[in-house]
Amino acid sequence: MENMNEKGRRTKNESGSVGTDQTRVDAVDKVTGKAVYADDFKPQGLLYAGVVRSSISSGKIKDINTSKAQGIKGVKSIVTAEKIPGRNLVPIIEDDMPALASETVRYIGEPVTLVAATERKIAERAVEAVEVEYQETDAVFDPLEAAREDSPRVAREEVSEEGNVFETQVLEKGDIDAALEEAPVVVENEYRTGHQEHGYIEPQGMTAIPRSRGKMEIRGTMQCPFYVQNAVSTALGYDVSKVRVVQLETGGAFGGKEDVPSQVGVLAALLAHNSGKPVKLTYDRREDIEATSKRHPSVVSYKTAANQKGNIRGVKAEVFIDCGAYQTLSPAVLFRSLVHTAGPYSIPNVKIIARSIATNKVPNGAFRGFGSPQVIFPHESQMDLLAKKVGKSPGQVRELNILRTGDRTATNQKLESSVGLEKTLHRAKELSNWKKTRKNYEEWNRSHEKVKKGIGLSTVMYGVGMSASAPFLEKAGAYVKLEVDGTLTVSVGNTEMGQGMETVLAQIAADAIGVDVEEVSLTEVDTSRVPDSGPTVASRTTTMAGNAIIDATETLKKRISSVARQTLDCSGVYFENGYIVDRSDGSNRVELKDVAGEMWTENVEPAAEGWAEKGMKNWEPEKNQGDAYFVYSYATHISEVKIDSVTGQARVTKFVAVHDSGKIINPTTAAGQVEGGVAQGIGYALMEDLAEKDGRFPDPDFTNYLMPTSQDVPDNLIVDFVEADYPEGPYGAKGLGEVPLMASHAAVINAVSDAIGSRIHHYPATPERILLNYID
Repeated sequence: MENMNEKGRRTKNESGSVGTDQTRVDAVDKVTGKAVYADDFKPQGLLYAGVVRSSISSGKIKDINTSKAQGIKGVKSIVTAEKIPGRNLVPIIEDDMPALASETVRYIGEPVTLVAATERKIAERAVEAVEVEYQETDAVFDPLEAAREDSPRVAREEVSEEGNVFETQVLEKGDIDAALEEAPVVVENEYRTGHQEHGYIEPQGMTAIPRSRGKMEIRGTMQCPFYVQNAVSTALGYDVSKVRVVQLETGGAFGGKEDVPSQVGVLAALLAHNSGKPVKLTYDRREDIEATSKRHPSVVSYKTAANQKGNIRGVKAEVFIDCGAYQTLSPAVLFRSLVHTAGPYSIPNVKIIARSIATNKVPNGAFRGFGSPQVIFPHESQMDLLAKKVGKSPGQVRELNILRTGDRTATNQKLESSVGLEKTLHRAKELSNWKKTRKNYEEWNRSHEKVKKGIGLSTVMYGVGMSASAPFLEKAGAYVKLEVDGTLTVSVGNTEMGQGMETVLAQIAADAIGVDVEEVSLTEVDTSRVPDSGPTVASRTTTMAGNAIIDATETLKKRISSVARQTLDCSGVYFENGYIVDRSDGSNRVELKDVAGEMWTENVEPAAEGWAEKGMKNWEPEKNQGDAYFVYSYATHISEVKIDSVTGQARVTKFVAVHDSGKIINPTTAAGQVEGGVAQGIGYALMEDLAEKDGRFPDPDFTNYLMPTSQDVPDNLIVDFVEADYPEGPYGAKGLGEVPLMASHAAVINAVSDAIGSRIHHYPATPERILLNYID
């Protein structure tokens, strides 16, 4: 694997750490086993939780008999819905998901009863001993069937007036009907995707600890501590100030620890409240797969209108996302699907109708890309089909239509700056030797029957941050303290979950004050330390938390400068490599640690709070027109594959990924993000299939759910960055984390379709599906 971003790098001590490779600050603890994860945390007197879950997809609860469980030695607490002290609710966006089913169950795996015992095995026995009697009712599993008026009802009546249609969102720009009528070229298809499992290394886990004065403390694996705090306070009926949430080391998330930890935290807290003892709830892998959120399955009908040259004149699409039984984060996922359906192209006429549908399946939620991969698959497939129809290459038709500075998106947002998509396209084509490789593969396929080769291209855009649909979440806080020895302590409200956030934020703080990264220490994320900083999602953390840190350091630097000017007897100073330096005489300088000591002596406040926020302007929610996001990131990926035409087995042989994410703070961690996203995209496109049947996952384990290993990722994986700096980001940075997965799967599927000479319309492209398409 190769990271091409060598030009422009600085060495560590040349001019700060931003833009340089830095060792991850959490690396040593994680590889030596010192890091404390959810299941490592064991307070004194700990009880272990178990969850009795629904065994049916839809029905009424007739009776819950806990007597046998109560008789098991070591069982200390049993909680059913009527024992919930606050509201029977896990609030996410809408208030529709109960903590425990009380009358109705809507999916297999829905929590019904909780038990806590002195040992994990005793809790497991108690779960088996609880007897629940159901009256089974009709269920519905296909989103298109569920959307019909005569379908069995899944959605609660108080949250949906349209049967099982939770929400309908419409984006409209220009006159799509006229564009379709006048266009000489129209491409129309339907595309489907299934569930995708997050596959994080560490399953879900939370420990709830009752504290004195009626407080509750929650520690566990999570992305969004403030979500958990709100959910626990709601279910317990506690004031928010009496619920403290602390993140432990988090072994991967990919969106799966945005919404689900609120539920896990609530279940643990209910038992802790009832028993008065600390209670831990951790899932094994099977329970995690069976009972937690997935990527939304989708159905997308898509029409592309263009002229004979390949210029897109209009896009019309209808998007259905399968929410499962409750909405969790579906309103936000739906909005991102809506905005990204037309792709990174300049299109004058657009109409997208997007619907979220209730079915009797496990609720679906956040997953890296957050609703965009489901629509990128169609829009990038359509681009290749359009290219073929007008006699151009996939690269040429994208060159004609991609967004550039000054263009307007599907929401009519004018792109004023930081638009590096064209540069990513040119660089990716250069690194892949695009034209020559396409020609070589065409010649190969004409002369070879058993092994076919293909090359595929994708271009994507990603709106960074929480969007115009949730501007109230576009905020972040930071606390920066200068210690008496000149080192820095930094607290933020956003979380490290393996993506390298701690290292990047330490670099930002270090450069802001002029110290080495090793002299910056980030604290564990704790809701009692900093204000609600919004969720750690949407590739927003570097931009938002980074800006909050810079805001705090600006305040702190004024105080440091005031003391330093007195010490140096000068009128102006600057910060450099751990020193405060006289602007008029570089030899007149004082170490930061000496100034810190002087501040301590003179009682100068050594800490400052920082705040960052973003607002959207010109937004018209009726037609979803205006500025949807404060900035966009872009990427071009090119994949090469070979396919065994006898077995249908596809293998990615080479991959090029070029990204515009503004200034790259740490090239090594950024390249790692891209490499991981490419692997996830390969899995999404080719192999990851939960094979859901009537609301049940038949084989919920990693033996049968195939994810890419190192053997499935090509050795020839080239990563590069073009840095279209974002003026309002910290040192010009903008988001990266989600984009690699978004672009990679589409490049892979386009390469597969190129190799077999037939379009794949359904994810994943398993060997069976490839053979069906190849034979047809």
